Amino acid sequence: MNNSANRLSGILGGAFLSLWFPTVALAEEGISAGDTSWVLTSTALVLFMTIPALALFYGGLVRTKNVLSILMQCLVLTALMSILWLGGAYSLSFAEGNAFFGSFSEKFFLRGIGPDAAWGSIPELVFFAFQMTFAVITPALIIGAFAERMRFSAMLLFSSLWLFLVYAPICHMTWGGGLFSQWGVFDFAGGIVVHITAGIAALVLCIVLGPREGYPRTPMPPHNLTMTFMGTAMLWVGWFGFNGGSALAADGNAAMAVVVTHISAAAATLAWMAIEWVKYGKPSVLGAATGAIAGLAAVTPASGYIGPFGGFAIGLISGGTCWFFATSLKNKLGYDDSLDVFGVHGVGGFVGTILVGVFASEIFGGLEGDLAMGSQVGTQLLAAVITCVYTAVATFVLIKFTALFVPIRVDANDELEGLDIALHEESGYNL
Repeated sequence: MNNSANRLSGILGGAFLSLWFPTVALAEEGISAGDTSWVLTSTALVLFMTIPALALFYGGLVRTKNVLSILMQCLVLTALMSILWLGGAYSLSFAEGNAFFGSFSEKFFLRGIGPDAAWGSIPELVFFAFQMTFAVITPALIIGAFAERMRFSAMLLFSSLWLFLVYAPICHMTWGGGLFSQWGVFDFAGGIVVHITAGIAALVLCIVLGPREGYPRTPMPPHNLTMTFMGTAMLWVGWFGFNGGSALAADGNAAMAVVVTHISAAAATLAWMAIEWVKYGKPSVLGAATGAIAGLAAVTPASGYIGPFGGFAIGLISGGTCWFFATSLKNKLGYDDSLDVFGVHGVGGFVGTILVGVFASEIFGGLEGDLAMGSQVGTQLLAAVITCVYTAVATFVLIKFTALFVPIRVDANDELEGLDIALHEESGYNL
């Protein structure tokens, strides 16, 4: 009886506090268990996208003698970028600051952020971890452009500098209250922050390093398409956390993001496959897999703003556009983007960043009401172009700076032998 009275007293007391002191009630209800659970799950899914998904996807695309070097780069970048995110990159991205950078010291090593600190309806520690997985996968995407020819030490130094001087400012400008967010730029899950930055950096790096020995005269087919297929399947599933988790809530917006993500990937897969089938007479597993990734990259900036028709349209458009850049245009221009990072992620991210300004409108089933499409497309285009130019210039400067301290490319003999043996004294297959 006494316990019942105490419980009743507590309920009445809480009701009284919520009426007279609403801020107390808000503090108690600020962190949602459901939202926290969903973002924690999404964090695991996005980390899964780098290791093992991206590692397998890229690992299968290179030649046998370089498979371990790709796996090693994905693994070590995951570790290194995580430490650097804790050691200042998170603070530069999300602390209070100016239009371009957050304060380096405010959240350095999560200073002052305990278990009770909230970011919206989730603990800030969960937000930190979720955003960390984006900071991990973005430099990891870039390695596909210089696969089979860059020194491991140079890759580590360059990627560390790039995280602080390219990724962090663009992240702050877009998601941290900086310039692009003040303009009202739409980038739900990283079309600008992740895919355009990675794609443009990839293009610059593959041009600066030059083509692989023998390219394009010597055939360099993927050594294990089964591995690449498994990586594609894992990336497709992981992308539900990438885009759906960016809602930062377990709600209808997250559900719509998951739906349009899947629809875009499906449409782009079929579009790429159809183009190959018509042009070459046979559809390929590699083409279908690459098309799926193109659709996933393109829908990333739009996923929280569009409806199913928008996802379908962006998937079809990105499938065809990325096919052209990754195959026809690359062959004509002659640059050796080994695993088509620019053609898939850079172009896909750019296409999605522009098209969200169209398909976010309620006319196309989008979620942004009576959107001024012309104005929004102009805003999206300006932000995308600024990101391209800044990323290209900064990447060029950083790789040249890296070369002052570490040779950036392995010598010809090591490249012919393969990076697995030359850099790691290991072999991926001992058959």
